[in-house]
Amino acid sequence: MATTTQKKTSTTAGSKTTANKATAKKTPAKKDAAKDLSDLFEDSLKDIYWAEKALVKALPKMHKNATHPELKTAIENHLQETENQVKRLEMCFEALGKKAQAKKCDAMDGILKEGESIIEETEPGAVRDAGIIAASQKVEHYEITTYGTLAAFAKVLGEEECLKNLLETLKEEKACDETLTSIADTNLNSKAE
Repeated sequence: MATTTQKKTSTTAGSKTTANKATAKKTPAKKDAAKDLSDLFEDSLKDIYWAEKALVKALPKMHKNATHPELKTAIENHLQETENQVKRLEMCFEALGKKAQAKKCDAMDGILKEGESIIEETEPGAVRDAGIIAASQKVEHYEITTYGTLAAFAKVLGEEECLKNLLETLKEEKACDETLTSIADTNLNSKAE
């Protein structure tokens, strides 16, 4: 009797596995799904292009709400860098023979909204400045990850011009992150306490 029950359980389990495989095969692929690394690279470029353009709009508000002179200078400098980074991304699209196109980056959108909340929920001064640095570093860490990945893709795909531009931007993003850490460490976080 136990043997018959085991066979039924085994058969039922096998049927479920077969049903799951059939269901998985029936799920159609998205029309705009990346088919290869080249597609994924282009899609990721669209994402970061949107992110950088959104950052160009967000940085002036951060600058206006910052009070620490070094932080204001860092934001001002990074705005100029970000404008150049947008141009570099446009050069990447051109090198690929594609029109520069932005695709909403949900990750950057969320980080920027969080930064806006920090500004709204803090008083001007050291606490807000510490919050602006925290939000800015989240942006920088996202960008460092993205540009590092894109550079790796460009290298594999043999996209030398893109690789050069992406590595230049990656270097700037890392430097900006270090600057923000330095500003936070020079008593700003202590003043916010």
